[in-house]
Amino acid sequence: MSERRKIYEAELPHRAVAVYLYLQDRANAEGTCYPAIGTIARELNLSVSTVKRAISDLEKKGFLRKKQRWRENGGRSSLLYAILK
Repeated sequence: MSERRKIYEAELPHRAVAVYLYLQDRANAEGTCYPAIGTIARELNLSVSTVKRAISDLEKKGFLRKKQRWRENGGRSSLLYAILK
C-alpha cells in the first residue's frame, strides 16, 4: 500500500493529512526534514496551534517522529521530523 493511501485510510483529521503531505514533500532521501512550525502554518494557511495538533495526531498514529534540534550555542532550533510510514 502506498504512503499516500495509508494516510488517507488512517482516520486522521484533514489538518494532519495536510501536514503529513507537506512534510513528506519536503523530506530528504532519508525521510527527514526540519521546517519551522510557523513556516508550515504559513504555507498551509493554518494556525500554529492547528499545526501542533496535527503533528501530535501524526505522532500518536505512528506516521511521524519529531526530535528537538539544538544550536551550537545551546539554543533550540527547529524540530527534525522523521516520516515513518
